[in-house]
Amino acid sequence: MSKKNLRLKSYRKLLLFIFALSLAASSSPLSLIAQRRAQQATQTEPSQFSPQLLRELKQIQQAALESDYALKQLAHLTNNIGPRLSGSPQAQQAVEYIAGEMRRLGLEVKLEKVMVPHWVRGEESASLLEFPGQAPNTTQKVVLTALGGSVATPAEGITAEVVVVNNFDELTALGRKKVEGKIVLFNHKFDEQIAAQGYGGAAYGESVVYRGAGPSAAARLGAVAALVRSVGGLSYRLPHTGATRYAADAPRIPAAAVAAEDAEMMAYLTTQGSVRMHLVLTPQQLPDAESYNVTADLRGSEHPEQIIIVSGHLDSWDLGTGAIDDGAGVVMAMQTVQILKQLHLRPKRTIRFIAWMNEENGLMGGRTYAREHAGDVSNHVAAIESDRGAGHPIGFQATGKPDIIKILQPLAGILESSGAPLMRMTDDTEADVSPLSQAGVPAFALWQDERTYFDYHHTAADTFDKVNPRELAENAAVMSVLAYAIASIPQPLPR
Repeated sequence: MSKKNLRLKSYRKLLLFIFALSLAASSSPLSLIAQRRAQQATQTEPSQFSPQLLRELKQIQQAALESDYALKQLAHLTNNIGPRLSGSPQAQQAVEYIAGEMRRLGLEVKLEKVMVPHWVRGEESASLLEFPGQAPNTTQKVVLTALGGSVATPAEGITAEVVVVNNFDELTALGRKKVEGKIVLFNHKFDEQIAAQGYGGAAYGESVVYRGAGPSAAARLGAVAALVRSVGGLSYRLPHTGATRYAADAPRIPAAAVAAEDAEMMAYLTTQGSVRMHLVLTPQQLPDAESYNVTADLRGSEHPEQIIIVSGHLDSWDLGTGAIDDGAGVVMAMQTVQILKQLHLRPKRTIRFIAWMNEENGLMGGRTYAREHAGDVSNHVAAIESDRGAGHPIGFQATGKPDIIKILQPLAGILESSGAPLMRMTDDTEADVSPLSQAGVPAFALWQDERTYFDYHHTAADTFDKVNPRELAENAAVMSVLAYAIASIPQPLPR
């Protein structure tokens, strides 16, 4: 080999070495796999996973991957029952259906009472009455939907000038003089590039603050209504609903989410001159309604007082049929207990299925459970929830002590065959189990591909056809394996 080729080969090795170091320092899936394998190689503590337990976990995984139980349950929940907003007849029908199915499986079922908000959408419409370049005797339709919890306009609607801001700083800069008596549009864009890289949750977190706090911020400056550019991607002129949060120190004004295309159109027109809108929203906030968390126990053989929760939230917004948010999470949890019954496997600890009520517009299910079970929270070993759709899982994430990942490391060898071997600690747990997490219970969420989740989230397009059957089964497999492992290892997870 010539000296020139030798130098070239050495240079390439150096580049590869530098590239390997950069991967190790990154948070990419490749680096996480490398870290996991390094942890496996250096782990010296004795494992809590016996050969028999590992065989059972593999059996559970295979059974879940081959089952269509979750898919059939999701089809019924979405297509037969439909949207399940808290307080609605469909929400109550879903409670009764899930409870009946859990009884059919032979579990110990309880309906735990929860008082929930009962908000009804009503009529919603908007049109531009005056705008630059307008053809005589015409208007322009604006596609929007009321935000959950919004108050109503007068029956005849509101007609006012539209002012557009991109963020709270721009709103503040306008001041009361330019905002009072007007409709404020927050045109903050959902970052689709971040979402496309697998960080949909981060993109959502950056934008959703305008949905939650925007109406009150506008009201403090005298606005008569607030509009928010829809929080989500893949526009297709779909408005994304979601709850708003009225502050105690501001008037309550009507609030709606606008399709991204219509937000862009109004932003364009307002740079040319005055734009006036007629807005009609007729939602009603009815008295709180009685509803239920559905709980069902598969009792443990050795420590029945120790509880591992598997769960999803049963309520959904009323525009679609709640397939990815969060019918998918509910049926993954249903399949977890169904698979164990099918295989005649009984864990050492109790696995408790929960279908939470009212995650979307109040979180009363999770809060009520944590309050009413405060006396035995020390017996809750773990709380697992799926509420990020049904995209392909790459593993799971946990809150609590970092030792949890080391203890559960053998699960990587089981889940690797379905592409889900990754584990990480996080501060961000799912909403319904967050009160338990705050009380010290280790909480788990499935780590899923969420690149397209926020395209359909809270829209009329959240329907059964958006769920890939294979990926739903893969998620059910991860939840089932994780739950049975935690319920069957000799020692409970550290607190």
